[in-house]
Amino acid sequence: MTTTTAAQSNSNVIFLVIVAALGYFVDIYDLLIFSIVRVESLKGIGITNPDEITSSGTFIINVQMFGLLLGGIIWGVVGDKLGRIKVLFGSILLYSIANFANGFVQDVNTYAAIRFFGGIGLAGELGAGITLVSETMSKEKRGYGTMIVAVVGLFGAVLANIVAKHFGWQKAYFVGGGLGICLLLLRAGTFESGMFKQAEKSSASRGDFLSLFTNRKRFLKYLYCILLGAPLWFVVGVLVTQAQEFGIALKATEVLKAGDGILYTYIGISVGDLAAGLLAQATRSRRLTMLVFLLISIVSVVVYLTSIGLDSNKFLWICFFMGCTVGYWATFVTIASEQFGTNLRATVTTTVPNFVRGALIPINWAFLFFKGQYGMIGAGYIMMAILTVISLFSLSQLKETFGKDLNYIDEHI
Repeated sequence: MTTTTAAQSNSNVIFLVIVAALGYFVDIYDLLIFSIVRVESLKGIGITNPDEITSSGTFIINVQMFGLLLGGIIWGVVGDKLGRIKVLFGSILLYSIANFANGFVQDVNTYAAIRFFGGIGLAGELGAGITLVSETMSKEKRGYGTMIVAVVGLFGAVLANIVAKHFGWQKAYFVGGGLGICLLLLRAGTFESGMFKQAEKSSASRGDFLSLFTNRKRFLKYLYCILLGAPLWFVVGVLVTQAQEFGIALKATEVLKAGDGILYTYIGISVGDLAAGLLAQATRSRRLTMLVFLLISIVSVVVYLTSIGLDSNKFLWICFFMGCTVGYWATFVTIASEQFGTNLRATVTTTVPNFVRGALIPINWAFLFFKGQYGMIGAGYIMMAILTVISLFSLSQLKETFGKDLNYIDEHI
């Protein structure tokens, strides 16, 4: 390869990482915007009863999560059959349109329907971006690429919180749609994965989602990839999202605000993702990195659940600490991406994080059950213990993939 060609190749890779990172930035903005403007937006369409706000909000977020689950499958299959680039364009167009439409809703059912389609669109962004970066960068350095995508992307939560606070819920949705359209124009210069182009020439089946369930070894590997990320979403989706309720149980001196907690948690996750990426590169082991973070996350949750009489300031610092300790999102998604061949990689990398997000539904059910038996604090301890043990076992069953050559096909499908 000539010096000029090498320089051009490097600039293409850098551009791809930047575009993938900005894509995830917009993705996180749009993924969390409803959680941030939930109360204000529901009041804006005429719902004022606190119980009705809670029930309507739960309904809408569950519908969005179902959209994410369905979208993960759709975009994963599209990514392996038609290419990663088509996913990036299609998914962002869908959720950008959904965001614009959300700014005009007048009733709960319409709100939920639009968030459903927005959820489908949001499902494709991270998986396609991580797959492209993983397949384009060298096997020794791709961890840096996925780390940058996650660190930049997670700051979308910061922007969403700022925009919602200063401009209101409707404009927050419009901004999300506008960011998506801008990103769509930027994506015109991106290029398809060379590994995918080679896989296209192969006779092997591509994007066969059902094949993940027809082979016991392949299914278990897929399941372990999903279970690996469960504690993270328990921390974000329960411990922080239900901050007001935990504040009452902990006898907090002030009302704890979930929106601010989510903001600081995501800043912490960005810091944690940076640390996890660097640790994985330094130790040349993603498994060791995951082990360290899973164990430290137990400490941060214990600190939270023992903070009797905390105030808002201490709550935000604890959220930041918890975010840092569960900041293994990029490492976890990269592990999933590296476990499977080119003909299934987009399907796995796109569905796994969305199934983890969707796992919040059964996690919420289990938490409510234990809450009824042992109270908020007891349920928090029990759920974190169960999910961490499951994750540690799943980690023990997965092979180390750092530096693994990804240019291969999963046969016998």
